[in-house]
Amino acid sequence: MSRALVIVDIQRDYFPGGNMPLHEPEAAAEKAGRVLEAFRKAGDPVIHVQHQSPAGAGFLEEGTDGAEIMAPVTPADGEVVIQKRAPNSFLRTDLEQRLRDLHVEEVVVVGMMTSMCVDATTRAGADLGFRMTLVPDACAAPGLEFGGRDVDAQDVHASFVAALGQFYATVTPAAELV
Repeated sequence: MSRALVIVDIQRDYFPGGNMPLHEPEAAAEKAGRVLEAFRKAGDPVIHVQHQSPAGAGFLEEGTDGAEIMAPVTPADGEVVIQKRAPNSFLRTDLEQRLRDLHVEEVVVVGMMTSMCVDATTRAGADLGFRMTLVPDACAAPGLEFGGRDVDAQDVHASFVAALGQFYATVTPAAELV
């Protein structure tokens, strides 16, 4: 079975000092870096996704330091980087076509934010017929608020991973992929 790694939005604004820091993004990026290295060693395709917001959006703005892809998942020469403007990495991009051209059946997803772009991309990939694998410890989420109630980032992350694991994806920790 052919597989590819899709790295979603591991960008500077999600780290401390950025415009929308998430819970423990460094730990998630480190795990994503390990998965990336395993894919590179295996010769499996790697696709980086970079969110580009328009000026004035507040974070991940095109042309700013906040939109830069962070180490340890910096793209290597020859690796594909797809720029997107919506949470779903498939929407108005050529991600699906690239995966089909590579005869990919399984898409492994790592990235940021679990509750937004990782969720939207994983669901869309499953809807398009790809076998989706989510690496939960290589993803990070923000704390949220709903109905006057603060929802801790760890609870946001756990809720989205649990929901995706119900139907949309196989949930597999980084250590099992490397």
